[in-house]
Amino acid sequence: MISFILNDRLICTEKQPGMVLLDFIRYEMNLMGTKIGCREGDCGACTVLEGSLEHGKVNYKSIVSCLTPLGNVQGKHVVTIEGLQKDQMSPVQQAIIDHAATQCGFCTPGFVMSLTAHSLDGAPSDEQNVLASISGNICRCTGYKSIERAALDLSKALAHKDAEKNLDWLIEHAYIPDYFREIAGRLAEIQMETIKVSEGIPVGAGTDLFVQKADQLFPAQLQFLRSHPEFLKIEMGAEKCFIGASVTVTDMISNKELLSIFPKLKEHFKLISSEPIRNMGTVAGNIMNASPIADIVVFLLALDAIVHVKNKAGARRSLPLRKFYHGYKQTDLQDGELIEKVEFDVPAEGVFFNFEKVSKRRFLDIASVNSALRIHVEGNKILHADLSAGGVFPFPFYAERTAQFLAGKMLDEKTLIDASEILQKEIAPISDIRGTKEYKRLLLRQLFFAHFIELFPGFIAADNLLKKAVLS
Repeated sequence: MISFILNDRLICTEKQPGMVLLDFIRYEMNLMGTKIGCREGDCGACTVLEGSLEHGKVNYKSIVSCLTPLGNVQGKHVVTIEGLQKDQMSPVQQAIIDHAATQCGFCTPGFVMSLTAHSLDGAPSDEQNVLASISGNICRCTGYKSIERAALDLSKALAHKDAEKNLDWLIEHAYIPDYFREIAGRLAEIQMETIKVSEGIPVGAGTDLFVQKADQLFPAQLQFLRSHPEFLKIEMGAEKCFIGASVTVTDMISNKELLSIFPKLKEHFKLISSEPIRNMGTVAGNIMNASPIADIVVFLLALDAIVHVKNKAGARRSLPLRKFYHGYKQTDLQDGELIEKVEFDVPAEGVFFNFEKVSKRRFLDIASVNSALRIHVEGNKILHADLSAGGVFPFPFYAERTAQFLAGKMLDEKTLIDASEILQKEIAPISDIRGTKEYKRLLLRQLFFAHFIELFPGFIAADNLLKKAVLS
C-alpha cells in the first residue's frame, strides 16, 4: 500500500510502486492538467509539486512526474495544477495572463507549478532564482520573453512576502489554497515508511532509470533508496565530509557547510541539469549510471572521494571512486551491494578547487567535456593535485599520471604546458554526437588551463599560457 496526499485528497493505492506518478495522476485520478510531453524529464509539461515533512514543516520543490515512481511519493504531498486555487487565479496564473505568456497552453501548467514552487521557497526571490525556477520548462510558442516578464513581475510581488510567516502569507495572498495549512498534520498521520523490500532493483530518484527502462520497471520489484533516512544525510566534520547515497544536487547546494568549503558550488552545479532534475537526482544514481560524462562523479573524483558500500548481510567495504569503474558502464559493485555514502577530505588551507564544463548549450545539457581540479599550493609550489575529466575516456577519468607529474613542481606556465602534454597521452576520447575526438582533446586542454586561470588570476596569464601552448 502506498499512501500520500494528492492535492487535498488522501490516496491509498495498491498500484505498482514502479508506475510513474504522471500516469497515476492522469489515468487513475483523471487529472488532465499535468501533461505528457517528452517522458524524459526535459520539457517540464508534467511538473508537479512534491512536499516532504521535515522537522514538522512541509518543504516543497518542483519535480517531473514522468520520471517519479509512485514508491517515491510515499508519505509526501503531491500538488497538481488542479490543487491550486479553485475560485480565482493565483498571482502566478494572473502574471502569466497579464503578460500574454501562453499561447497553445500545453506547457502552461508546468510553468505555473514551477513558479508556485518558487513562491513556496523560503529564500528571497530575485531575478536570477525566479528564472532558474523555470529552467526545466520548455515552450514552443511564446519565444519566452513574455514568460520571463511574468516571472520577473512575480518576483517583485514576492519581495513583499513575510518570510517569518511564509505559508500564512501565501495563503492570504491566494498563491495556494487554505487546505495547505493542514498538510503537515495530515502527513504526520501517514505511515512514513515506504514498502520494505530488501530484494529487487535499487532506485534512487529514477531520473535515468525511468528514461531508459520505464516499461521494465513498472512490474518489477524495486528498492526505494530515498526512503532510508541514513542515505539522506550530509555530515561535515573537521577533516572529513560524508554525503549520503540519496542526497540530491539541490540538497548539496542548499547545505551551508558545503557552501562554506566550496563557495562556488551553486555556480558549478547550475551547469548540471534543470532545477526539477537537481531536486530529484541523487549522488549514488550519478555514480551508478557510470556515464563517461557524469558531472557529480567528475566533481567527486577530483576530491579523490571514497565510496562506501554494503551488502544485504550488512558487510561493508570501501574503495576509491577512481577505482570504482572497470570499463564502459562497468562498476566494482557486486550483486546485492548498495552505495551507502561517499567520503572526501575537507579542503585544508592552501587547497583550491574548480569545476569546468563545456556543452553544446551552456545550461540544460550534457557535457561534451567536463573537468575538475583540486590542488594544494604552498607559495609557488604545487604540493599535491587531483585532476578528473569526463568525455575523454570510456568512464569518468582520474588523471593519475598528470596529477603525479604536478606534485612537487613550480606553479608556472612551463609546468602547466608540460602537464597538458602528459594529460593528452592519458586520455582516449572517441568521436560521437558531442564532438570529434580531436575537438574533445582541445576542450580538455583548454579546461585544464582554465582551472589555473580561474584559481590563480593575475599569476597565470591566459593569453601567455594559451599562446605558449600553441607554439609548443
